[in-house]
Amino acid sequence: MTSSRATLIQVAERAGVSLASTSRALHGSGASEAMVERVRAAAAELGYSPDVTGRSLRLRKTFQIAFAVADIGNPVYVEMMTAIHEVLAPHGYRVVVMTTGDTPASTTELVRSLGSGFVDGMVLSPLRTDDGLVRAIKQAPVPVVVIGRSLGDQGIDSVSTDSAGGIGQAVRHLLETGRRRIGFLNGPPDTTPGEARRRGFDAAASDPGFAAERVEVALAEDFTVAAGVAAAHRLLAGAPDGGARLDAVVAANDLLAIGAIRAARELGLSVPEDVAVTGMDDTELGRVFQPSLTSVSLGSDERGHAAARIMLRLVDGDAGEPQTTSVGPRLVVRESTVPRPARASAPGEGVR
Repeated sequence: MTSSRATLIQVAERAGVSLASTSRALHGSGASEAMVERVRAAAAELGYSPDVTGRSLRLRKTFQIAFAVADIGNPVYVEMMTAIHEVLAPHGYRVVVMTTGDTPASTTELVRSLGSGFVDGMVLSPLRTDDGLVRAIKQAPVPVVVIGRSLGDQGIDSVSTDSAGGIGQAVRHLLETGRRRIGFLNGPPDTTPGEARRRGFDAAASDPGFAAERVEVALAEDFTVAAGVAAAHRLLAGAPDGGARLDAVVAANDLLAIGAIRAARELGLSVPEDVAVTGMDDTELGRVFQPSLTSVSLGSDERGHAAARIMLRLVDGDAGEPQTTSVGPRLVVRESTVPRPARASAPGEGVR
């Protein structure tokens, strides 16, 4: 019995290039853009698909990289996953998405399972971190790159951001637009994002130039829209002493911010006329929501690209010194905080 499956040799003959050049072009490394296009066109004409199993056995690689997060439905992780794929795919790697659970113990268990050899590396964004997880990452049999807290001092490759500074940007923006009664809507404070964003709000509130008349804080049970609605109802219900209601909410992520806007509507409040709302992460959901959401971008795609580039270096055997990369925050102003007293007829979008 003969097989009609196209071979690499046939692709090379159709493209008119050497076998080695064909292999490099299909794997996205060591070939010019013109060569890659020529070889891939020939492969498409012949219906060629690489023998992944044979390649994996020959090179002792799975050509799979795990991307592990607590909530695979969170749009910020979807954007990171897309960015990681953009870097890895041209080099022949697939991205396998996994959930870590929401405790350090469950995340540690997942990292320890890497010894079974189902992936060549893991990009990990843990919600919570402890000493046991750090040890497991350092002892992992395959490379692990962490997105979130900077762990370079622990000898771990990582990509971080300054979300505390980003909260400060949001607070300053609200003060500049005349808001004086500000609420902070955070997620669980024992998480990496919750701790950093609480620290950022505390720093902003203790700044000598902080001109707010009143500050309130509410903690949501999770970083979700539903948890944001419940917690924002408490923030926006009105002062216990009968004083003026809050006129601004700084939310720790876009999902909480959207929950705050929904809660405001349920209470008969208009956004941004009665209450301005800011988010964090600058997700596509926040960009298309009505009103479009003012949010602090933490460079989800940039962090994904950076982590994937570090991973490629590691799976190629170039360990070297642990690499740490940081992506700065950037405030993107949209409709949910249009300055009072009047909204512009054609609200624009600005970056600070």
